[in-house]
Amino acid sequence: MPLTADAKRIHDSKVSTKSEVRKTSSKSRTTQIERKIPTEVDDGAIFSSIIGETTPHSFLFPNDNNDITYSEENFGTDFTEVTETAEVPETVSIYDTSIIGTPMATQEQCVRYLLNNNPYPNLPVTAEEIVSYYYEEGAREGIRPDVAFAQALKETGFFRYGGDVIPEQNNYCGLGTTGGGVKGEFFATPQMGVRAHIQHLLAYSSTRRPFTPIIDPRYDIVRQSYGSRTLGNWQDLNGRWAVPGRYYGQEILSMFKTILAQ
Repeated sequence: MPLTADAKRIHDSKVSTKSEVRKTSSKSRTTQIERKIPTEVDDGAIFSSIIGETTPHSFLFPNDNNDITYSEENFGTDFTEVTETAEVPETVSIYDTSIIGTPMATQEQCVRYLLNNNPYPNLPVTAEEIVSYYYEEGAREGIRPDVAFAQALKETGFFRYGGDVIPEQNNYCGLGTTGGGVKGEFFATPQMGVRAHIQHLLAYSSTRRPFTPIIDPRYDIVRQSYGSRTLGNWQDLNGRWAVPGRYYGQEILSMFKTILAQ
């Protein structure tokens, strides 16, 4: 069985990690994000019921069970509504490589970059809609949506696909794929696929749990493995999100800079 990207990024002890500091950033400006959110009642039970009893050391488990489609309905409806606020440093430099931050590119620039490279993206929604999902979900969690969108373009080949993942999966970041025909995770709608992508980035970059019910089936695996450690920059995903992925983060940032030129 091939080594999965998740296995590599969870168990590679040779790669250093960075601790996140959200409220002591050197940047002078911050963006307040406030949302009413559901609090999960029994997250451990929910997680176990979806993917089975899995520990961080039982990591070679490609999801070839296509009967599971992740959506909010999978996680029940018994939630308590509370309000939380995240303080996110504003991204002000093109040279900032942080995963957490605010967008520099506009939604229109993202749409132009996509359509210039693929006028007919294989999506059930418009280019404008898929970009708006990244900005909505990214803003909620404090993940830079323009760079996350660039990552989705890299992973899907500008939504042409052609690899193991198929468009019907609404899986825009290769969650659960291992190669050899293993398709990975399925999500009920494009927005749920975007949400899972953003939540997976949050799992690496922050110890704070998402503001929405967790639909990324690998979120807890990452968090249990990293504990109090986090990854600060897109380059830190090298060899973790993709294997070997030597310049994975750099390539995403290069695409982001091209978006800014649109």
